[in-house]
Amino acid sequence: MAKVLNDAQIAQYRRDGYLFPFPALSAEELAECNAGLARFEKWLGTPVNQGDFRWRSGSYVFLPWVDALVRHKRILDAVEDLIGPDILVYTATWFIKEANSPAFAAWHQDATYFGLVPNDQHVTAWVALSNASAAAGCMEVASSRGRPRQMRHAALRLANSINGAGQAIVEPVDQTGTAMMELPAGSFSLHNTLCRHRSAPNRADHRRVGLGISYIPAHCRLSGSVRMGARLVRGKDTGGHFDLIPAPEGELHPAALARHERVYGRYRDNYEEQVTAHERQFAAAD
Repeated sequence: MAKVLNDAQIAQYRRDGYLFPFPALSAEELAECNAGLARFEKWLGTPVNQGDFRWRSGSYVFLPWVDALVRHKRILDAVEDLIGPDILVYTATWFIKEANSPAFAAWHQDATYFGLVPNDQHVTAWVALSNASAAAGCMEVASSRGRPRQMRHAALRLANSINGAGQAIVEPVDQTGTAMMELPAGSFSLHNTLCRHRSAPNRADHRRVGLGISYIPAHCRLSGSVRMGARLVRGKDTGGHFDLIPAPEGELHPAALARHERVYGRYRDNYEEQVTAHERQFAAAD
């Protein structure tokens, strides 16, 4: 029995590859998250989006309030309706655009450089900590029309790209009937790993803050040689394909920070391996 999503919503997600919006955070929870982000950025001495990329990735490893966010019941209930009761967090990434900034994302798919098997069961919950309107550069999504497929990408290192490698789809993208996935602060959207999406620069006078949480069913594995860490957030680790990450000992605790260094290092090693594998796959098809 569905906890959050009804049959029509699940069918829509399977067809289109996305679904939104859903309420998650109370006003108090939202305030706590934004206060936590302010503390984190004070510690960094710079906005998260302007510092080393490592601090954008996997902050649930060393920030208890982010760990609580990725385990939020309202989010997990919706995710469970799509991928089942045994759920891991593969990673979580901050996507922040300053007010009136040129930061953008080209058309891309999340599956491209993750190397997850199977590659169609990863779902991202994009949690808005500020209003993500069209003017603020929210995500724009294109329906899969029930026929999702992996498209060819290249790591183009695009200037002002919000994605680390500036990756982009390098084949024609059908842009008819796209949707602007606008989210009020405290809500979230869902999109699958093959969903084509992009986002425009932030033309609003406020900061656009979002956390993309990558959830996978526990039976998923990686196709490459790197054994990564993952956070078990619901159910059981039925696959045993990842090293399970414990809860952080405290905010910015030295042990948690050291653990994050290892977790992030494996994430980057896998990512680079998957970039090469993707390029070889499509080169062989030429």
